[in-house]
Amino acid sequence: MDKQSLFVQVANLEERIGELYVELGSLKQKIQTLIEENQHLEQEKERWKRLATGETQEPGSGLDNLYRIYQEGFHICNVKYGSLRTEGECLFCMGFLKKS
Repeated sequence: MDKQSLFVQVANLEERIGELYVELGSLKQKIQTLIEENQHLEQEKERWKRLATGETQEPGSGLDNLYRIYQEGFHICNVKYGSLRTEGECLFCMGFLKKS
């Protein structure tokens, strides 16, 4: 085996290792994103469990309960009811609360 072909093989191997490193970084980022999403879903599930069992129920009207749910970060509008609010205030929810 001559020196030139050996050098070419090492260069090719180095390039493949670099590509694998980039791919590994991408997979690591996807895993991080999935872990964060899973954490948010677990928190949402626990909040709904508490609401369903009445652990966070306070005396008051249905509107009070909807307002509390909204303040806890969930949609109360008919467009996205029950989903987590991730982008701040929802105009549909706010409109519903102001009408009531």
